Amino acid sequence: MKKEFIEQQKARLEENKKALQKELSLFAEKDEKIKGNWKSTFPDFDSSETGGAKLEIAQDEVEEYLNRLPVEHSMEIKLQNIDLALAKIKKGTYGKCDKCGKKISIDRLEACPEAQFCVDCNSKP
Repeated sequence: MKKEFIEQQKARLEENKKALQKELSLFAEKDEKIKGNWKSTFPDFDSSETGGAKLEIAQDEVEEYLNRLPVEHSMEIKLQNIDLALAKIKKGTYGKCDKCGKKISIDRLEACPEAQFCVDCNSKP
């Protein structure tokens, strides 16, 4: 694999990582105790409502929090995969399938720079 291609992929991965972190920071905070973990913040719709309206707002906050959790998890996994790909670039193993050891196609890496598996291994159960 050409060094120029790997450098381009590294730049893309770093850019994707920054974008994901920025997006995550809109509704979550980094967990200082567990590397790579984020904690969704509980929304506060800051309302001066009382009675039943206040309960509805509280229910909306809980619903929003519950909606954030799977999004946070998905983004954490994407960040972990990006970090893994960046580590592989550093080690010189980027572009090799984690399952069979064969080269991952350039087309696949262009589509998904953090790909861990070749097309064949990715489609196997």
